[in-house]
Amino acid sequence: MFGIGMQELIIIAIIALLIVGPKKLPDLAKTLGKGFRNFKDATEGVTEDLKDALKEDDKPKPDDGLKDSLLSKKTEAEERKSEPPGNEA
Repeated sequence: MFGIGMQELIIIAIIALLIVGPKKLPDLAKTLGKGFRNFKDATEGVTEDLKDALKEDDKPKPDDGLKDSLLSKKTEAEERKSEPPGNEA
């Protein structure tokens, strides 16, 4: 955990006990635990929102055949060019 061994944790606990005192140390630990849990929940929520947004971007969008219909239709000028020269009305 963060590259901290058991000896370092014991030293940190002893220093915290001396600074805060034995009566307030449990409340301080409880508050820190809640803070870390809230931070973890918030980051997980943001991560899930980002994943959902990326999934929506990856989905193919319906084009309703508009692209195909535009590509398959010839414009009037193209139709006139493709008609044989003797069939003009």
